[in-house]
Amino acid sequence: MVRAYVLISATAGKALDVATKLHGQEGILKADAISGEYDVIAEVEARDIAGIGKLIVEKVQAADGVFKTITCLVIQ
Repeated sequence: MVRAYVLISATAGKALDVATKLHGQEGILKADAISGEYDVIAEVEARDIAGIGKLIVEKVQAADGVFKTITCLVIQ
């Protein structure tokens, strides 16, 4: 399995909504609203890197309120 952290910029006032919507979806291990440059951080998991990409496009980026994402693959 491949894991990644996804840093999410949300539209104004939508960080909590985005975190709540993502939390518990298949392939999304955690989703938390955070302080700092990004609004939400999600930990995701898939069978391979292509699966990570599909999950990000179909679930994370498609969520209402998501403006931009940065994906950081776990290497160890």
